[in-house]
Amino acid sequence: MSIFTTPGNFVVLKYKNMELGIGMFGDLAIDPQTGKPRSAKLKLQEILEQIKLADEVGLDVFGMGEHHRPDYAVSSPEIVLAAAASITKNIKLMSTVTVLSSSEPVKVYQDFSTIDLISNGRAEIGVGRGSFIESFPLFGYDLKNYDKLFEEKLDLLLNINNNEVVNWTGDLRAPLVNQMVLPRATNNGQLPIWIAVGGTPQSVLRAAVLGLPLVVAIIGGMPRQFQPLIEYYKEQYVKYGHDINKMQIGIHSHSFVSDNEPGADSYFSKYAAQMDRIGASRGWAPYTKEQYDGGRSKEGALFIGEAAEVTDKILYMHELFGITRFIAHMDIGDPSHAEMMKSIEIFGNKVAPAVRKALS
Repeated sequence: MSIFTTPGNFVVLKYKNMELGIGMFGDLAIDPQTGKPRSAKLKLQEILEQIKLADEVGLDVFGMGEHHRPDYAVSSPEIVLAAAASITKNIKLMSTVTVLSSSEPVKVYQDFSTIDLISNGRAEIGVGRGSFIESFPLFGYDLKNYDKLFEEKLDLLLNINNNEVVNWTGDLRAPLVNQMVLPRATNNGQLPIWIAVGGTPQSVLRAAVLGLPLVVAIIGGMPRQFQPLIEYYKEQYVKYGHDINKMQIGIHSHSFVSDNEPGADSYFSKYAAQMDRIGASRGWAPYTKEQYDGGRSKEGALFIGEAAEVTDKILYMHELFGITRFIAHMDIGDPSHAEMMKSIEIFGNKVAPAVRKALS
């Protein structure tokens, strides 16, 4: 690790080793003729082949997200990750994210400790409050408790992670008194737990106070705008007495790697279609080609382009933030299976080696 000051006077911790991975939500394209999403069964089979390839090309981590909408195939990341654990050898398997506010922490730990045992110690949990709220009414939770639910459930999950026999009391869940939570994960029962945030200082502070790894979703605007937020995390992490050498910071950004410029350019229609589907429920204006091109520029948040372009941009993120992990979220808009396999192959065989060489 080295420490240096950027032109903006931010003190950046620069780690030479950075993990590189793939993230997915299981997007399902909508058939323009029927208005229905394509087969979730086929999509899940494709995802498993894609995770297997990510492992084979030497990527460090795979992340699977949770959604409860018709245009996403994955509502239970832990089930997909358990299936992936049996067909992979080295890649870490994490949720990106588990919506902890509407989940049961005991079951979350049990599910991921089981994945950890199947995979010989490769499971990790990414937890967040959820930018999509469909899970709250689905599982019977009141949105007025949005923040309180996350705080309490995170406290319980951390208690379980640290103790085989759990004693815990909260306001929104029945207490646990001398309850054993089994099975236990491989590393003395402890799983890596990341806090996933979208950019709120309160969430960043929570991760820093607890000394937990931070992963920031940077999917719009200019990544540089997140520099004060990540700097704030570093300052508070040290302030609360945590070992700076154990600090982990990741970013999770929309990505797609192609052989050539026309390939990256043609991806726009699929990407825009999914952004517009999400935006329709949130009052966003239609997604434009100008936004897409701006996002692909050096200062934009999209890691979409040829291998050299994506490599340079990841290294730029390392320079800005000193990140220890980059997750390329690749299936926005449901590219074809062949396109996904090619993108993962290029990312693993060209981008990852180039990034690692530059940082060594």
